[in-house]
Amino acid sequence: MAEVKNIIPHDHTITKENRQALKGHKSCILWYTGLSGSGKSTVANKVEEKMFEMGLHTYILDGDNVRMGLNKGLTFSDADRTENIRRIGEVSKLFVDAGVIVGTAFISPFTSDRDMVRSIMKEGEFIEVYVDTPLDVCEQRDPKGLYKKARAGEIKFFTGIDSPYEAPAKPEIDLKTANRSVDECAQEIIDWMIANKYISA
Repeated sequence: MAEVKNIIPHDHTITKENRQALKGHKSCILWYTGLSGSGKSTVANKVEEKMFEMGLHTYILDGDNVRMGLNKGLTFSDADRTENIRRIGEVSKLFVDAGVIVGTAFISPFTSDRDMVRSIMKEGEFIEVYVDTPLDVCEQRDPKGLYKKARAGEIKFFTGIDSPYEAPAKPEIDLKTANRSVDECAQEIIDWMIANKYISA
Protein backbone atom coordinates (compact mmCIF):
# COMPACT_ATOMS: atom_id res chain seq x y z
CA MET A 1 0.00 0.00 0.00
CA ALA A 2 1.46 3.35 -1.05
CA GLU A 3 2.33 5.88 1.64
CA VAL A 4 0.03 8.88 1.71
CA LYS A 5 1.78 12.15 2.49
CA ASN A 6 0.65 15.45 3.99
CA ILE A 7 -1.70 13.94 6.58
CA ILE A 8 -1.40 15.65 9.95
CA PRO A 9 -3.62 14.45 12.82
CA HIS A 10 -5.65 17.17 14.54
CA ASP A 11 -5.66 17.39 18.34
CA HIS A 12 -9.17 17.89 19.70
CA THR A 13 -10.01 19.58 22.98
CA ILE A 14 -12.29 16.82 24.33
CA THR A 15 -10.33 13.66 25.13
CA LYS A 16 -11.19 10.01 25.53
CA GLU A 17 -10.75 10.45 29.27
CA ASN A 18 -13.27 13.33 29.25
CA ARG A 19 -15.80 11.13 27.45
CA GLN A 20 -15.22 8.23 29.84
CA ALA A 21 -15.70 10.52 32.82
CA LEU A 22 -18.96 11.83 31.35
CA LYS A 23 -20.23 8.28 30.80
CA GLY A 24 -19.00 7.01 34.17
CA HIS A 25 -17.12 3.95 32.93
CA LYS A 26 -14.02 2.92 31.01
CA SER A 27 -14.21 2.22 27.29
CA CYS A 28 -12.75 -0.89 25.71
CA ILE A 29 -13.21 -3.60 23.09
CA LEU A 30 -14.79 -6.91 24.05
CA TRP A 31 -13.40 -8.93 21.15
CA TYR A 32 -15.49 -12.11 20.83
CA THR A 33 -13.69 -14.75 18.78
CA GLY A 34 -14.64 -18.35 18.07
CA LEU A 35 -15.95 -20.74 15.46
CA SER A 36 -19.14 -20.13 13.52
CA GLY A 37 -22.01 -21.26 15.74
CA SER A 38 -20.01 -20.87 18.94
CA GLY A 39 -22.40 -18.21 20.23
CA LYS A 40 -20.37 -15.03 19.73
CA SER A 41 -23.24 -12.83 18.53
CA THR A 42 -25.73 -14.34 20.96
CA VAL A 43 -23.48 -13.79 23.98
CA ALA A 44 -22.43 -10.31 22.80
CA ASN A 45 -26.10 -9.35 22.48
CA LYS A 46 -26.93 -10.63 25.97
CA VAL A 47 -23.94 -8.79 27.46
CA GLU A 48 -25.09 -5.58 25.79
CA GLU A 49 -28.62 -6.08 27.15
CA LYS A 50 -27.23 -6.42 30.68
CA MET A 51 -24.95 -3.40 30.25
CA PHE A 52 -27.80 -1.32 28.84
CA GLU A 53 -29.83 -2.11 31.94
CA MET A 54 -26.84 -0.93 34.00
CA GLY A 55 -26.84 2.41 32.15
CA LEU A 56 -23.61 1.75 30.24
CA HIS A 57 -22.83 3.06 26.77
CA THR A 58 -22.27 0.20 24.32
CA TYR A 59 -22.31 -0.81 20.67
CA ILE A 60 -21.95 -4.15 18.84
CA LEU A 61 -20.10 -4.65 15.57
CA ASP A 62 -21.24 -8.01 14.18
CA GLY A 63 -19.57 -9.96 11.38
CA ASP A 64 -22.43 -10.39 8.91
CA ASN A 65 -23.85 -6.91 9.58
CA VAL A 66 -20.53 -5.17 8.92
CA ARG A 67 -20.00 -7.15 5.71
CA MET A 68 -23.25 -5.66 4.39
CA GLY A 69 -21.83 -2.14 4.58
CA LEU A 70 -18.32 -1.11 5.64
CA ASN A 71 -16.75 -4.37 4.45
CA LYS A 72 -19.07 -5.10 1.55
CA GLY A 73 -17.14 -6.70 -1.28
CA LEU A 74 -14.57 -8.52 0.84
CA THR A 75 -14.40 -12.27 0.30
CA PHE A 76 -13.47 -15.01 2.76
CA SER A 77 -9.97 -15.49 1.40
CA ASP A 78 -7.16 -15.21 3.95
CA ALA A 79 -6.14 -11.77 2.64
CA ASP A 80 -9.68 -10.40 2.76
CA ARG A 81 -10.27 -11.86 6.23
CA THR A 82 -7.20 -9.94 7.40
CA GLU A 83 -8.44 -6.71 5.79
CA ASN A 84 -11.88 -7.30 7.34
CA ILE A 85 -10.34 -7.49 10.81
CA ARG A 86 -8.02 -4.52 10.19
CA ARG A 87 -10.98 -2.29 9.32
CA ILE A 88 -12.97 -3.52 12.31
CA GLY A 89 -10.00 -2.85 14.56
CA GLU A 90 -9.74 0.75 13.36
CA VAL A 91 -13.49 1.35 13.74
CA SER A 92 -13.42 -0.22 17.20
CA LYS A 93 -10.57 2.09 18.17
CA LEU A 94 -12.78 5.07 17.26
CA PHE A 95 -15.59 3.73 19.44
CA VAL A 96 -13.18 3.35 22.36
CA ASP A 97 -11.99 6.92 21.81
CA ALA A 98 -15.66 7.95 21.97
CA GLY A 99 -15.89 6.39 25.43
CA VAL A 100 -17.99 3.41 24.36
CA ILE A 101 -17.71 -0.27 25.30
CA VAL A 102 -17.73 -1.94 21.89
CA GLY A 103 -18.41 -5.64 21.38
CA THR A 104 -17.07 -7.23 18.19
CA ALA A 105 -18.46 -10.62 17.16
CA PHE A 106 -16.18 -12.01 14.45
CA ILE A 107 -14.66 -15.42 13.89
CA SER A 108 -11.30 -13.63 13.43
CA PRO A 109 -9.51 -16.97 12.97
CA PHE A 110 -5.90 -15.78 12.83
CA THR A 111 -3.85 -14.97 15.93
CA SER A 112 -1.78 -12.42 14.00
CA ASP A 113 -4.91 -10.46 13.04
CA ARG A 114 -6.21 -10.32 16.62
CA ASP A 115 -2.74 -9.35 17.85
CA MET A 116 -2.66 -6.58 15.23
CA VAL A 117 -5.82 -5.06 16.68
CA ARG A 118 -4.48 -5.41 20.22
CA SER A 119 -1.30 -3.59 19.13
CA ILE A 120 -3.17 -0.45 18.03
CA MET A 121 -4.97 -0.17 21.37
CA LYS A 122 -3.64 1.05 24.69
CA GLU A 123 -2.88 -1.46 27.42
CA GLY A 124 -6.08 -2.94 28.83
CA GLU A 125 -8.37 -1.66 26.08
CA PHE A 126 -8.48 -4.94 24.12
CA ILE A 127 -10.27 -7.75 25.96
CA GLU A 128 -10.12 -11.01 24.05
CA VAL A 129 -13.14 -13.19 24.77
CA TYR A 130 -12.63 -16.70 23.43
CA VAL A 131 -16.10 -18.17 22.93
CA ASP A 132 -14.71 -21.63 23.51
CA THR A 133 -17.11 -24.10 21.90
CA PRO A 134 -15.99 -27.44 20.40
CA LEU A 135 -16.37 -27.88 16.64
CA ASP A 136 -18.79 -30.78 17.02
CA VAL A 137 -21.10 -28.65 19.20
CA CYS A 138 -20.95 -25.75 16.72
CA GLU A 139 -21.72 -28.14 13.90
CA GLN A 140 -24.69 -29.59 15.79
CA ARG A 141 -26.06 -26.10 16.36
CA ASP A 142 -25.36 -24.89 12.79
CA PRO A 143 -27.88 -22.00 13.15
CA LYS A 144 -27.37 -20.75 9.60
CA GLY A 145 -26.88 -24.11 7.90
CA LEU A 146 -23.33 -23.14 6.95
CA TYR A 147 -21.57 -26.29 8.17
CA LYS A 148 -23.90 -28.44 6.12
CA LYS A 149 -23.09 -26.37 3.03
CA ALA A 150 -19.35 -26.45 3.81
CA ARG A 151 -19.38 -30.22 4.22
CA ALA A 152 -21.18 -30.48 0.88
CA GLY A 153 -18.49 -28.35 -0.77
CA GLU A 154 -20.86 -25.45 -1.41
CA ILE A 155 -18.81 -23.02 0.73
CA LYS A 156 -15.05 -22.77 0.36
CA PHE A 157 -12.57 -21.45 2.96
CA PHE A 158 -14.98 -22.24 5.81
CA THR A 159 -13.31 -21.91 9.20
CA GLY A 160 -12.97 -25.22 11.01
CA ILE A 161 -13.61 -27.26 7.86
CA ASP A 162 -11.16 -26.25 5.11
CA SER A 163 -9.73 -23.11 6.67
CA PRO A 164 -7.93 -23.07 10.05
CA TYR A 165 -9.00 -21.48 13.32
CA GLU A 166 -6.17 -20.45 15.65
CA ALA A 167 -7.56 -20.48 19.18
CA PRO A 168 -6.29 -17.75 21.54
CA ALA A 169 -3.43 -18.92 23.75
CA LYS A 170 -4.06 -16.48 26.59
CA PRO A 171 -7.44 -14.74 26.21
CA GLU A 172 -8.56 -12.41 28.95
CA ILE A 173 -11.76 -14.46 29.16
CA ASP A 174 -12.04 -18.13 28.13
CA LEU A 175 -15.79 -18.61 27.88
CA LYS A 176 -16.89 -22.26 27.89
CA THR A 177 -20.38 -22.32 26.36
CA ALA A 178 -21.19 -25.95 25.56
CA ASN A 179 -23.12 -26.77 28.75
CA ARG A 180 -24.07 -23.30 29.97
CA SER A 181 -26.93 -20.92 29.33
CA VAL A 182 -26.47 -17.67 27.42
CA ASP A 183 -27.32 -15.75 30.58
CA GLU A 184 -24.62 -17.56 32.59
CA CYS A 185 -22.02 -16.87 29.90
CA ALA A 186 -22.96 -13.19 29.69
CA GLN A 187 -22.88 -12.81 33.47
CA GLU A 188 -19.35 -14.22 33.58
CA ILE A 189 -18.23 -11.39 31.31
CA ILE A 190 -20.08 -8.77 33.35
CA ASP A 191 -18.50 -10.14 36.54
CA TRP A 192 -15.03 -10.02 34.95
CA MET A 193 -15.59 -6.41 33.89
CA ILE A 194 -16.63 -5.46 37.42
CA ALA A 195 -13.76 -7.37 39.06
CA ASN A 196 -11.25 -5.66 36.76
CA LYS A 197 -12.77 -2.21 37.41
CA TYR A 198 -13.96 -1.42 33.88
CA ILE A 199 -17.50 -0.95 35.15
CA SER A 200 -19.21 -0.68 38.53
CA ALA A 201 -21.82 -3.10 39.88
